Amino acid sequence: MTCARSELQWRDALYAAVSDTPGGVGDAALYLTQRRGKSITRESLRKKLRGLEGESLSMEMAELLTEWMQERAGTQAFSTSWIQSLASQFGLAVDHVPPAPEGGWTDELQAMRDKVLSIGQHAGNVAGTTLGALVDGRVTLGEANALAADLRELRTMAHRLERNVRRAVCGVRPRG
Repeated sequence: MTCARSELQWRDALYAAVSDTPGGVGDAALYLTQRRGKSITRESLRKKLRGLEGESLSMEMAELLTEWMQERAGTQAFSTSWIQSLASQFGLAVDHVPPAPEGGWTDELQAMRDKVLSIGQHAGNVAGTTLGALVDGRVTLGEANALAADLRELRTMAHRLERNVRRAVCGVRPRG
């Protein structure tokens, strides 16, 4: 039987990310065994990721799993989504902001215009997802996950626009 997971809970987000990474929980357990010099089975790791009674996941293991996902999945956002969920549980927001092109944009003002249009699109997505969730007077787990994803995309684009603004006004070109 499959358990419903929520991107709003850090443990669920980490479990989903590990499961979705090529090789899944089995390869993750092997990686942890090799890195820590301490054996852990696939089933033991699965129990820790699910947070079953009597099972816990250390921060060291979570960090190592994040490194493993970054090597496998090749994307920072995918491997760190659980950190966003953890931060959110404590009233904080953490967002993955992909790096600017090497050397920056040749036209920062055009990049700013593009970002503002994208922000408008993301804001529309947030409004549509929210209104769709409210139609029946309740928010389902799937709707909450979709809304959280839309909000994260909106915040990321806002961070990217802020970076463009800073470069446009200061004339600063980013390094790498």
